[in-house]
Amino acid sequence: MTVVRRSRASNLLLYAAWLVSLIATMGSLYFSEIRGFIPCELCWYQRILMYPLVLILGVAVYRGDTRIKYYALPMSILGGSISLYHYMLQKIPGFAPLKPCVNGVPCNMEYINWFGFITIPFLALVAFILITSCLLFMKHRD
Repeated sequence: MTVVRRSRASNLLLYAAWLVSLIATMGSLYFSEIRGFIPCELCWYQRILMYPLVLILGVAVYRGDTRIKYYALPMSILGGSISLYHYMLQKIPGFAPLKPCVNGVPCNMEYINWFGFITIPFLALVAFILITSCLLFMKHRD
């Protein structure tokens, strides 16, 4: 059996990444299930990438496994890219596709707009950036 040695900083970064994913997941469920905001297509893609991170990072925290960064990083980077694209659809005029959404909620709709720039995709982007940063700075030693 291999013993994984980690520094205290790596422990805290792994825990922080898991905590951010948990808060982001609870926030998205709050907006959809309590506030009644119907997620658009891009919101669903972001959820598909965020929700498993809660479980994956949670197991890694429990087991003390910093090698999880190699599996979780692609998900957080892809999720952040989708969030950035979604945010740009909302905030940059002319960035929206020529063919608008015909089914469901349009992706450029803003359910919230706090301080003129904080929208739901922005919150997801911040969460993905924080998770990615924690994973990148986490050191793995065998």
